[in-house]
Amino acid sequence: MPDLERALVDISRIREQLARVSEFRGYGPATVGLTGCLAAMAAAAQGCWIGQPALQPARYLQLWALTAAASFGLILAEAVFRTRRAYGGMALSMLQSALEQFLPAIVAGGLMTVILPAAAPGNVWMLPGLWQLVYSLGVFASCRLLPRAIFVVGVWYLFCGLGCLLLGSTRSLSPWAMGIPFSVGQLMVAGVLQVHNDEV
Repeated sequence: MPDLERALVDISRIREQLARVSEFRGYGPATVGLTGCLAAMAAAAQGCWIGQPALQPARYLQLWALTAAASFGLILAEAVFRTRRAYGGMALSMLQSALEQFLPAIVAGGLMTVILPAAAPGNVWMLPGLWQLVYSLGVFASCRLLPRAIFVVGVWYLFCGLGCLLLGSTRSLSPWAMGIPFSVGQLMVAGVLQVHNDEV
């Protein structure tokens, strides 16, 4: 029996190692592209319903938190489905490996969204830039599991985040300070995934 247990442990370790070095194919281009469209819709909704986001920070944060949660939920649901279909018995290890790369950025962004308005309400204007910087770190962390061109997307989010911070408090809460970076960024990811899928 100990030999059988040792063999099962070894198989489990081999699966974990393969999951860490194999390319993750759980993200679908159409769903990722849809999240870019959601960002554009959220920006349009902000323009219509939140006229002065600096004076309505709670509504602003609710809108973008809901958009982020919906986007994450869509991508995760499809990733679970695609991973099961593509990897069979290794699906859980592959999904866990992908989540380990991106989850710290999501958690950091979420905690920052809660803490910054409470600790420094006058600095809420910094959130769009900080969100984009944190997201870029998640993209960079995921690069080893995704097509190489994803690196360009990380650079896009990095410079967009820095640009938002440079805009200062007067323009950083503009609907398009979030809408343009995330719409274009997610559509870039979708394009990279689609091209890569066509090449494979």
